Amino acid sequence: MAAAAIRPSSRPLQGVDRVAALLMTMGKPMAGRLMKYFNPDELKIVTRAIADMRSVTSSQIEVAVEEFAAQFATGANLSGTPSDVHGLLSEFMSADRVAEVMNDVLGAANHSIWDRISGVSENVIASYILKEHPQVAALVLTKVKPACAAKVMAHLPDHVRNGVMRRMLTVKPIVDETMYIIEHTVHDDFMMNLARNAAADTHARIADIINKMERNDMDNVLQNLTLTRPKSAEILKSLLFTFDDLIGLPPRSRTTLFDKVPPDKVVLALKGTDPDFRDVILSSLGTRVRRMIEQELTAGEPSSQRDVQEARRLITDLALDLAGKGEIELNSGDEEDAYLR
Repeated sequence: MAAAAIRPSSRPLQGVDRVAALLMTMGKPMAGRLMKYFNPDELKIVTRAIADMRSVTSSQIEVAVEEFAAQFATGANLSGTPSDVHGLLSEFMSADRVAEVMNDVLGAANHSIWDRISGVSENVIASYILKEHPQVAALVLTKVKPACAAKVMAHLPDHVRNGVMRRMLTVKPIVDETMYIIEHTVHDDFMMNLARNAAADTHARIADIINKMERNDMDNVLQNLTLTRPKSAEILKSLLFTFDDLIGLPPRSRTTLFDKVPPDKVVLALKGTDPDFRDVILSSLGTRVRRMIEQELTAGEPSSQRDVQEARRLITDLALDLAGKGEIELNSGDEEDAYLR
């Protein structure tokens, strides 16, 4: 009879017995860290269950672990409210600090993670989802603002866009707790990518500012940076695009660019340039327009230096804009050498 009383049970563990068995399976270090979060009443119940625990079979442990893991795979049956947060914080924070944190929590509720992601550049979002599984891409695009999703779609290749759109039509509801994990994972990924690219973005912004400076001011800034921050100066120089760099554009890109520039601006921009530079630019123009501009330049009517600089800046800004849209290339590589030869 005594032997029968201590025979291990084959029934699945339930309630506090399952908690006690899982804690014992974890070992002292891990169990000790978890039990710090139990309140006094919970500690009494669990420790009593551990003290009274009979032999537990490995199959019972396996079932308990599998059930525990399954709950997290499908979303644990948990819920929380602002009052739960307030009660939790009150255990270890002062009333003033709790009030401050709760203001942030309640304010964040009105500005969701997807709202923040919707404010990220569509290029960044498109680059992110192209690296992810199409189902993740579909989920992201169903959660961000429609205007943002539409802009992102425009940056996706046709076959990707069509596949993602089909998946978006079949996205099913996700358990709240699982959705919470996904939201924060996606948000953290974006924040990490943005932080990683922060330095590059800073150089790009500074390069854009320098590009819009007068040539003398640009040279002075770069000269000073070369002395004080040589590495940054090299990065900035590689990002800069000036009027003088137009000669390095591939012929096709130059033609595309100057097709969009009014002839009077070309005349102004070419004033004061050397003959070789002028010939390369004029070769990008149609015959009729080229003759008209050559006549204007030959007439040699004076123009203010300010007007000349503004015309040159207009052309370089247009070149950068077209390059950003993928309509022209700024670097010709071997093609430039072949053309100049």
